[in-house]
Amino acid sequence: MNLDGARVLVAGATGVLGGALTAELRGRGARPVLAGRDPARLAAAARAHEDAPTVTFDAYDPASCARAVHDSATALGGLDAVVTAFGTVAFGPAAETGDEIAEHLAAVNLLAPTAFFRAAFTVLGPGSAVAALTGVVARRPQAGMADYGASKAALSAWLDAARREVRAGGIRVLEIRPGHLDTGFADRPVAGTAPPMPPGGEPRRVVAAVADALESDAELVLTDQDGTPVVERRTR
Repeated sequence: MNLDGARVLVAGATGVLGGALTAELRGRGARPVLAGRDPARLAAAARAHEDAPTVTFDAYDPASCARAVHDSATALGGLDAVVTAFGTVAFGPAAETGDEIAEHLAAVNLLAPTAFFRAAFTVLGPGSAVAALTGVVARRPQAGMADYGASKAALSAWLDAARREVRAGGIRVLEIRPGHLDTGFADRPVAGTAPPMPPGGEPRRVVAAVADALESDAELVLTDQDGTPVVERRTR
């Protein structure tokens, strides 16, 4: 994919990681559509990106996620990529995590991204891509984060299966699976308190790797133990 001129929907563009990714893509010549929940924050982000189009969505409303895709395609005359860079986290023992918290994690971390991608598959053509942020927890479950890890592992499994389904049509599925990043994400849980964590990695290094992955037809971005981003052409 040539990002220069590419039409990319970034869902979660008002967040730390989504904002950094939008800036990276814009710097490479992409034409982004910014998607988020807060209209005021979206408007501020759009001003920083030459008044890029914006769409709103509510992660608790899958229909609004699908509408965001179709409205974005209408705004730009089509889409070349759809990226989800949003999520939520909770901490605490599995036995103490309430059902409402578990449902919230599944809705935001699994059902909302897949709603974006199901809609995307109806508008994307050959040479296009979808990309989702899962995280290292998707493959390495951690104590005290059972429901969060389960929601991310489920999204990773969905991406693996969908990749096989859409590859023949020329649509690529990219999974972004970094380690802990310095975004403040763990400081905003919906429940519990984050355990002590080592310093997070630099988000800008990861988003640069994501852009490289989109341009090189890769399927996976992860980070080494030292935090160095790694782009892999095929998933493990």
